[in-house]
Amino acid sequence: MTLISTLSAELDEMRAAGTLKRELLMKSAQGPIVEVEGKGEVIMLTSNNYLGLADHPVIVEAAEKAERDYGYGLASVRFICGTQTIHRTLEERIAQFFGTEDTILYGSCWNANEGLFQTVALEQDAIVSDELNHASIIDGIRLAKARKERFKNRDVADFRRALEATKESRNTIVMTDGVFSMEGSLAPLPEMIDIAKEYDAFLVVDDSHGTGVLGKTGRGTAEEMGVAGKIDAHTSTLGKALGGSHGGFTTGPKPLVDYLRQKSRPYLFSNTLPPAVVMGSLAAIDLIENDPSFVTRLRDNTTYFRAQLTAKGVTVRPGIHPIVPIIIGDTAKAIAMSAELLDRGIYLSGFGFPVVPQGAARLRCQISAAHTREHLDRAIEAIVAVAEKHEVLSNA
Repeated sequence: MTLISTLSAELDEMRAAGTLKRELLMKSAQGPIVEVEGKGEVIMLTSNNYLGLADHPVIVEAAEKAERDYGYGLASVRFICGTQTIHRTLEERIAQFFGTEDTILYGSCWNANEGLFQTVALEQDAIVSDELNHASIIDGIRLAKARKERFKNRDVADFRRALEATKESRNTIVMTDGVFSMEGSLAPLPEMIDIAKEYDAFLVVDDSHGTGVLGKTGRGTAEEMGVAGKIDAHTSTLGKALGGSHGGFTTGPKPLVDYLRQKSRPYLFSNTLPPAVVMGSLAAIDLIENDPSFVTRLRDNTTYFRAQLTAKGVTVRPGIHPIVPIIIGDTAKAIAMSAELLDRGIYLSGFGFPVVPQGAARLRCQISAAHTREHLDRAIEAIVAVAEKHEVLSNA
């Protein structure tokens, strides 16, 4: 078979099984209500736009002004002629936000994770990683020549086992998501910090779904769990709560950041973040720091949504995060339910294998501070109706 015929046959199999993913065309800005081609206006319940900043006028104006003042792009990488004063300003501001020494910007958090491990972890080193870490972490670790050891998701005892297995390595890097994106669950950071210290391991947390979302001031999973300032380094994104555009970063000790600037390949060989993203991200941090109501509304909306779904017999993963997974089981059923919800005016994605384990397919709801109580009530009503139709209500 030729390559194209092989790929076509596999696509046909996915289509027949009802697991083929499709991309819907939006005709509006990202927000609590979006316009989808062929479906009209629907409630957005599957976006990482946690604080509702993706179309916030202050951020849009900051981005527009950045293009007028600094241009559309730099047409270069950072170390050649692609560093403007605003890039250093954003890096310093992120470090201040996290309470770290310095920050290095990347095109995405995927690039930050990709550029971390292969740069600092060599043959004589080890990397210890949670088994449910994001794909960017998994792929980034694959590029490193260090020894790899995985531990069971959020399992503190198995985490200790993994560190014991690698204790003869020169350096050990521990990597975990702060929030696991398909579960909405939080890493046991207080326990991990203590155990990592016992083994002199360097703890890195990818807080892409925690930054701007968790903690009293939106400073993430560590703040939420009372261990802010005790994580060795963070990777995270500018593409979720902090405006929803793109860009990522690593923030931590200055020697780590300085070393990454010298040798991290995604940083050295990728174009600089465009000025509009930089200034929009700075505006997003300003908004969060100056107006705590963004984080408060998000928390209130999440608490309400979780409680109402549970009370109506919908099985959701317990937790506090605005990622609210509704467990369905069968992948084809989850995707079919997603399509039916869209017909009812609710944009909600279904996920199945290989994104999640076999038999653990789900609808992943994501709440925003921009949702009104009316939006949430309409979504809850539609979810309950579709769940009842497909016989997945726990009280059915």
